[in-house]
Amino acid sequence: MSVPVIAAPADRLVKLGLHLTDKLHYQLPPSELVRQSLRRREGELNDTGALVIRTGTFTGRSPKDRYIVKDEITTDTIHWNDFNQPMEEHHFDVFFSSIRNWLNQLPEVWVRDCYVCADPEYRLNIRVVNETPSTNLFAYNMFLRPTEEELDNFQPDWQILSAPGLQLDAARCGTRGSNAVAISFRHRLILLAGTGYTGEMKKGIFTILNYILPHEKKVLSMHCSANRGEDDDTAIFFGLSGTGKTTLSADPSRKLIGDDEHGWTADSVFNFEGGCYAKCINLKEEKEPQIYRAIRPGALVENVKFFEGTNRINFEDGSITENTRVSYPLSYIDNALTPSYGPAPRNIFFLTCDAYGVLPPISQLTPSQAMYQFISGYTAKVAGTETGITEPKPTFSACFGAPFLPLHPGRYADLLGAKIRQQGVKVWMINTGWSGGPFGKGKRIDLTYTRAMINAALAGALDTVEYQAHPVFGMAMPCSCPGVPKELLSPRNTWPDKAAYDEMASTVAGWFTKNFEKYAAGVSEEIRKAGPVTG
Repeated sequence: MSVPVIAAPADRLVKLGLHLTDKLHYQLPPSELVRQSLRRREGELNDTGALVIRTGTFTGRSPKDRYIVKDEITTDTIHWNDFNQPMEEHHFDVFFSSIRNWLNQLPEVWVRDCYVCADPEYRLNIRVVNETPSTNLFAYNMFLRPTEEELDNFQPDWQILSAPGLQLDAARCGTRGSNAVAISFRHRLILLAGTGYTGEMKKGIFTILNYILPHEKKVLSMHCSANRGEDDDTAIFFGLSGTGKTTLSADPSRKLIGDDEHGWTADSVFNFEGGCYAKCINLKEEKEPQIYRAIRPGALVENVKFFEGTNRINFEDGSITENTRVSYPLSYIDNALTPSYGPAPRNIFFLTCDAYGVLPPISQLTPSQAMYQFISGYTAKVAGTETGITEPKPTFSACFGAPFLPLHPGRYADLLGAKIRQQGVKVWMINTGWSGGPFGKGKRIDLTYTRAMINAALAGALDTVEYQAHPVFGMAMPCSCPGVPKELLSPRNTWPDKAAYDEMASTVAGWFTKNFEKYAAGVSEEIRKAGPVTG
């Protein structure tokens, strides 16, 4: 197969101190990247033609090894915390020098020009320099792909240098160990070393967008999925792992805008990415047909095992990691929207898997309640979500994406609240967890009922029904919903022991209150008062 010849940007890479003219593979198509990955023994093909690799020591992100350079741009704007750790400028310089030297001594290097943000007004050009062709394939799958005409005058706004084989000198680079991710807003650079986990590239870009768009453009950046109906009604789905975000946004009657990262402007919602990065653990065609069928030539599957003696993936095998993943272009999804943006949303859904059976299966939130719940980002991890989780564990992640938020969560919540009010958006909380009792005693809410509730909200069928306020959390619970048993809608009524419910509701409310303490100083009194009643 002949590979299109596109002029490599070697002269521009020299400005970074990279001298790659004779060994640079530029803008290769997926088929050639797969061929080269196989040549280098980076992976093998499964029975459907996807490339299967292992990412080495790191099979997920390493949040404690990610740094943001503290300089004149970031000192007073970044919300410094456990996720946003400062790196001194001189340490970044050493890191930068180390990664340049490493890439320059390699026999081959792969470079890709791409971009993020499907809305042309907010487009950000990205240049990715990779040590391996398989990680360059990830960049092809996940970021948006310029036309050949657009490549003629391509100028990168940001650049990623990825060197998984480089082991850093921690003392000289000011890092915790030999692996690290460092982001410099002054240099517009993301450096990755010592980790082969491809998701670090994706989330590095997400982090910078979570700074640039809200801080500079007044656009709300969101960790969510989004789809669009036949009436041009956009719906947004927020939710942490295990809450059903991918499943519930994948509706054959609606077009998928994207499954993970979006921006919300004054009049539109747009996808940041050009692909999907889906979990594979326990993947079954009947439950997730779109993801299952996307595992084909060009897809990149990570950290799975084959059934013995075959090249057929055993999706139930989590012995390498529970965080098995596949990346593929958005075009692999039958009902994906191209270009991937739609009008401003009419409905927002906060998805939570409440393993304690306290929250209602559906409820409507006021703007202030929505801002409180957005900052809280609550769910419960249950068995199978993560290795070592055998009992439910309450989890809070601000704005449903705390590790990727460079600004104070209150900044994102203020933008959310303003847009909800200005555009008259309805906000719903959906509990995909337990009813009738906690995990082990109650029963998980049937997916059929959850879909019926979401469909009713989207169709406006809940606009005229009677509501009652939850006695502890205050959200409005519909007294009826098409296709859903009436007794399911009020969680207290589903518990045989009402006193036990009251006790559990008080306990969960206490968790919310304690978690919110760390954000209270950065939000308005209106938001603080929108939390649950305790005591």
